[in-house]
Amino acid sequence: MGRWLFWLVLLMIGGAAVGVWRGWLDVPPQWNPWAPLDVKAAPNWLTSYKLMRVRSDPELCAQALNSSELRVTRQSDSPDAKCPLIGALRVQGGEVALSSSFLASCPLAVAYAMFEHHTLQPAAQSVYGQKVMRLDHLGSFACRNVYNRESGALSRHASADALDIAGFRLADGRSISVLKDWPRQNQDAQFLRQVRDGACEAFSVVLSPDYNAAHRNHFHVDVGRWSVCR
Repeated sequence: MGRWLFWLVLLMIGGAAVGVWRGWLDVPPQWNPWAPLDVKAAPNWLTSYKLMRVRSDPELCAQALNSSELRVTRQSDSPDAKCPLIGALRVQGGEVALSSSFLASCPLAVAYAMFEHHTLQPAAQSVYGQKVMRLDHLGSFACRNVYNRESGALSRHASADALDIAGFRLADGRSISVLKDWPRQNQDAQFLRQVRDGACEAFSVVLSPDYNAAHRNHFHVDVGRWSVCR
């Protein structure tokens, strides 16, 4: 009896999934695995799946980006360059100002918009009771190998899939620095750890000073194939 019940439930779940996929069943977009990602919608257990789809489907990525407040401009493709860029964007800012604009693949731009809306500002409100007004970064696109080695694998920076975040400026003018404040045992260090942990929900890789000395002054975030949060 138990085995029949198991197969019956499995059949019902499969039927419901097909119904949602075919459009026969009407469910809210946030609970539809095949609906485009809405950057502003509260994350749920489907969000990671939708982010994964965004990283492999340019059309879905563009739809997701349009649901955010991120200001971007399309860049000319450079297919013949040493590190070719196709469909790259220049991110100029959103809810939070930037120390400078940066180049990003569409998946990186979407992940950054998710991070800004669902991690960065909530963490600042939780710890300081105020907003982050500016994000300071060390750059995104760089045509180089990992750790600038002469040989080896290309860095995720070489495809504009990575960003190095150095610090933040709050509404009251206070500056928070990964280099100076991460080692401390205070409110600023608490904020930085909340930001690092939350970033792992939007990006596939997040490397902080806990990872190695090369990241002592920034958070490396990217949307590559691997999954690391440290």
